[in-house]
Amino acid sequence: MTVKICKIICIVSFFVLLIAAVVILGVSYSYYSDRLEEDLEQKMEYVSRGINISGPDFLEGLSANGTRITLIASDGTVLFDSKADPENMENHAYRQEVKDALSLGVGKSERYSETMSEKTLYYAQKLDNGDVIRLSDSQITWLSLTLSMLTPIIVIYVLAVIFSIFLSHSLSKKIVKPLNDIDLEHPEKLMEYEELTPLLSKINSQNKIINRQMEELERKQKEFNAITDNMSEGFIIIDDRAEILSYNASALKLLEASSKDEYKSVLSINRSESFRRTISTALMGERRESILQSEQGYLRIIANPVFEDNKTAGAVILILDETEKVTNENIRREFTSNVSHELKTPLTSISGFAELMKTGLVSEEDTIHFADNIYNEAQRLITLVNDIIKLSKLDEGVGMNNIESVDMGNLAEGICDRLSFVAASNEISIETHCEHRIIEGNRKILEEIIYNLCDNAIKYNKKGGFVRVNVTGSGESTLLSVSDNGIGIPKEAQNRVFERFYRVDKSHSKEIGGTGLGLSIVKHGALYHNAKITLESEPGKGTSITVIFPNKFKINSRE
Repeated sequence: MTVKICKIICIVSFFVLLIAAVVILGVSYSYYSDRLEEDLEQKMEYVSRGINISGPDFLEGLSANGTRITLIASDGTVLFDSKADPENMENHAYRQEVKDALSLGVGKSERYSETMSEKTLYYAQKLDNGDVIRLSDSQITWLSLTLSMLTPIIVIYVLAVIFSIFLSHSLSKKIVKPLNDIDLEHPEKLMEYEELTPLLSKINSQNKIINRQMEELERKQKEFNAITDNMSEGFIIIDDRAEILSYNASALKLLEASSKDEYKSVLSINRSESFRRTISTALMGERRESILQSEQGYLRIIANPVFEDNKTAGAVILILDETEKVTNENIRREFTSNVSHELKTPLTSISGFAELMKTGLVSEEDTIHFADNIYNEAQRLITLVNDIIKLSKLDEGVGMNNIESVDMGNLAEGICDRLSFVAASNEISIETHCEHRIIEGNRKILEEIIYNLCDNAIKYNKKGGFVRVNVTGSGESTLLSVSDNGIGIPKEAQNRVFERFYRVDKSHSKEIGGTGLGLSIVKHGALYHNAKITLESEPGKGTSITVIFPNKFKINSRE
């Protein structure tokens, strides 16, 4: 009520002031227009009389205080102008005020300039010799008048608003205070407004009924909350029109709904076709389950109908978070499929070469070549199995409790020394700029992180390229950075290179070897050490991967 009173007073004040301002501006505009016209008539009388007596020479040196004087011949030729060169002015015979003056003796007109945003009043009179003398002056416009009075108008408005707010606040407080002071437990004590007596009597009787009902509801609510508050599963009870009757906090959280008050119908919480079909089936009397996928994960929706007198009276909806279960199952299937494919390729090659050698039809020279291929495929198979074992250990946390202080600078330099021969054989230089930074962690995992980053930088480089390995410190963190100027990674693939078995260019990867698990091992190793990974890459210009380790070891939850 207080706000409403304030609004009404402020609105009334605003419109009163607005009307007053418009009226004042209108009166002022009319006044200034009349004064300008009178002024031009007075000046015209003086100028025309002077010219009739003294001739055009009268105009030389005449000052008209801003008024423009123009002498025009009967054929429209400009003979004199106080503000412009007559020779450069066009013929004025067609001007309305000139035509009226030549025919009627006196002519007036107004013209508005869009570019100058001003209106000019023209007053012309025919002289005794047949020429026309014209006076013109700029007339104030609504816009210029409004702008000139804008400051006092704003001041008046501000004062009026302040006064209106003060008045409305004081008045509304005085009106509303007795109502705010009502004791709802004893409403009969309010004596200021007799008109409210019937209402207060009803409130008093209702209070007694409500108190009894509230005690009963409070008891039941406590029992209900005791059962549902600690449930991780969500549940919603709806009627036969799908309107929400009851729910628990977990249901809203799982369905990413902020408050039940925003949703009258359960169908407005989630508008997916799967959710709608599940609810509709339950309200038709059949139990239904479905998996609902959202940005946050996967939910299992179980809807059971509730019957009353052999009719569906509503439904109970149970919501279970199965994100981890579904995700793990998807990862297991993908991993199994990828492993099967990756193992099958070298095994097929080994089997094929062995079968050819078994027939005895292979020459001695080819036997050496086939044996070399079998050896290479076997090494590839061993590398793949070893990488899978490393990933499994990282996933399960096997053998990771050996935490020690590790000098990342020494560790990186040692690994770069090991890889220098491989780099040199590919005509790639390795540069190291490693500070002695001590962090707490698992040495073997840290070795795997550095080795895989450097190995990838060498593999996916080009002849004459370089690999730079930096270990630096920043506050309580240690930064390991491995950069190269190799083939780079396309932007669309940068979010996927840490996935297991993902390769940007499978044909190129087959040529240089690799299992597609190197960066996945890096990712899981960094996750174990609570480290963050950043990647910057541009195709044809190279890649830079930085791992930011906290100096103090704090084990992170596994993915």
